[in-house]
Amino acid sequence: MDWTQGMGMAAGVLTSCSMLPQLFKVIRDKQAEEVSVVMIVVLIAGLALWVAYGIARGDWPVILTNSFSVIVNCLLLGFRIRYSGTK
Repeated sequence: MDWTQGMGMAAGVLTSCSMLPQLFKVIRDKQAEEVSVVMIVVLIAGLALWVAYGIARGDWPVILTNSFSVIVNCLLLGFRIRYSGTK
């Protein structure tokens, strides 16, 4: 792995982990009304396209980091739906 791949992987890992604090907060508080469903759906669609792009290019850092992000955001969406209206 050269330095550009390392930099790309570091950027992907940081970006992928960016939603983890929100996910943990939603799970801890069991409240998610503030989380925008539209934003999550658009983000998941964009991330899925990044995964497809990574697959087409055979770019494993893009595939792995964006796949992780898709999973995290699908979990967030699931909890948003599950905790809607609960206090």
